Amino acid sequence: MRAIWKGAVAFGLVNVPVKLYSATEDHDVKLHQVHGKDGGRIRYQRRCEVCGKVIEYKDIDKAYDDGEQTVILSDDDLASLPVEKNREIDVVEFVPSDQIDPIMFDRSYYLEPDSKSTKAYVLLRKTLEDTDRTAIVKFALRQKTRLAALRVRGDVLMLQTLLWEDEVREASFPSLEENVRISAKEREMSAALVESFSSDFQPDEFTDEYQEQLRTLIEAKIEQGEAVDTEATFGEEGEEEGGKVLDLMEALKRSVEKNREAKKPAGSAAKSKEEPKRKTASKASAKDSGSKEEADAEPAPKRSKAKAQKGA
Repeated sequence: MRAIWKGAVAFGLVNVPVKLYSATEDHDVKLHQVHGKDGGRIRYQRRCEVCGKVIEYKDIDKAYDDGEQTVILSDDDLASLPVEKNREIDVVEFVPSDQIDPIMFDRSYYLEPDSKSTKAYVLLRKTLEDTDRTAIVKFALRQKTRLAALRVRGDVLMLQTLLWEDEVREASFPSLEENVRISAKEREMSAALVESFSSDFQPDEFTDEYQEQLRTLIEAKIEQGEAVDTEATFGEEGEEEGGKVLDLMEALKRSVEKNREAKKPAGSAAKSKEEPKRKTASKASAKDSGSKEEADAEPAPKRSKAKAQKGA
């Protein structure tokens, strides 16, 4: 990783020199635009609408237009702002960690110690852990003042920039103002459905299926050319369940049953099917065995009187 910013975390008279790194990265397949007919790359040009010339990045400045006049701001103008010159991450306050609404989180960054001694860094990390607090900080990054949460992740301090209060929209939906009656049975069944899905979150168990399929499609096109058989590549799509409008309770019941069946071990279904057969077979063998025993125990038929007299 490459550091994108250097500065220091400052709280009170304590300074913790740090380097800032992006904590996340994009894993999407990189695509670009082309002309569908001949495959020619589509390029965008930065053309000035006054002189008509294509302008290089180094000659481009920013501007503000109020409708009547335009104010041009160069990189030097922006770099001269006092906030931009400040290289400190100022701790404003320490708050209980559960008070920060996750909707406010924006981008994540790692902080690495940037001094020979890591004592101040480790002390700050341990203090946040011991007090279960998150530091609310302010700093300037890429020509913007940032509000951020400084917290602990494993052995590392990390910054998560926060949206400003006026950047979070208020959720106001008239449909949620209606009075809805939920029965105790519905809540009970809904809780059972949640329980049937309960698990510990393991991020490595999830994959981006779209990106995997996109890579498969690209590889198939490289091998087969444009005439790709998508059914052969991805298999036929199964019919999705649905179509019928189910009662809420019925939908909950079916969902619970379906999920319980899905969680059963692979051999349990076959085993349960075999058991009735075994029982039937054992009953049949017991019946045969019983018939044999009865035949063995049956006394020999009595001889007729005539035969007995003749024998005498």
